[in-house]
Amino acid sequence: MATIERIIEGLPDETQKLLQTYAKDVKGTFGDQLEGLLVYGSAVRGEFLPGRSNLNLLLLLSALDVSVLQSYGTIHKRFQKEQIVVPLFLNEEELRRSASLFALEYTDIAASHHVLSGRDPFLGLDIDTRLLGEQCEQEIHGNLIRLRQRLVEGSGTVEVMGILLPLSLTAVLACLRGLFRQLRVPVPRTNDGLLGNLATTLGMDLPVLQEVWDLKRGVTTPGPAEFPRLMERYFAALEKIARRIAQLRTEGRL
Repeated sequence: MATIERIIEGLPDETQKLLQTYAKDVKGTFGDQLEGLLVYGSAVRGEFLPGRSNLNLLLLLSALDVSVLQSYGTIHKRFQKEQIVVPLFLNEEELRRSASLFALEYTDIAASHHVLSGRDPFLGLDIDTRLLGEQCEQEIHGNLIRLRQRLVEGSGTVEVMGILLPLSLTAVLACLRGLFRQLRVPVPRTNDGLLGNLATTLGMDLPVLQEVWDLKRGVTTPGPAEFPRLMERYFAALEKIARRIAQLRTEGRL
């Protein structure tokens, strides 16, 4: 197999090649309308799990009309089975105007992204984080409410729990990274490091989050009898995180 130019350290060769092919197709489809193409998230943090993690991308385009979005359809059909989810579609003005509205998402992308093509729109981007604490609290509460709904929709089966828990944790981890940044605490590069520092940074000991992270990685698989107990403890952890965020906001630390 020919040597593949490594665009992101730590990614498997097949994933590197996939991203290169994807970037070529995107540039060929949008031409001069494409101002920037970024990959962000686990692929850049060094925690990409082949077969389990998605590839998250952002397209910065000069135009975002319906015809432009329709033109992405062919690319989506080709790559949707390759762990490449539908990207974020933004233009420069929208990105800057919405920076404070999506402080949690944008600070997370800004901290872990790689430019595949074009320019980096996060260089010099002013992200107002004054409402980040409120956004984190809202996200945790919303996560918990949606999780209950999805569990009922899925008839509360073990299989559904095995899908919902890792999906929920992905959003929770982003909130925790946001809290660390807001508290001006260095954010560990890995999720293991992040979860290991919760007790020190936020005063919370939540081993169930590590258990769900191990589930997401395929390190462990709880038995049918254990899944409901895992879900119960996870619900309790989200409630505890929400209360802790509210406390930090009351204290003026967020």
